[in-house]
Amino acid sequence: MLLRIRTVMKITGLGRSTIYRLMASHEFPSPVRLAARAIAWRSTDIDSWSQTRPTVPH
Repeated sequence: MLLRIRTVMKITGLGRSTIYRLMASHEFPSPVRLAARAIAWRSTDIDSWSQTRPTVPH
C-alpha cells in the first residue's frame, strides 16, 4: 500500500518539514514518484522505519 504525506504525518507524528529534513539526511525512507508532482511512501518502509525508532518511557 502507498501512503501520501498526510497519512505518513499521522502515522509518524512528524510534521512535513521534519519528514523532508530527515529524508535529506537519509534518516527517513525515500518516497516513490507517482507522477510529476505526486509522491507516496510504501507502508512497509514506514513500518520498518518506525520499528527502528527508539522508544521513550513516559
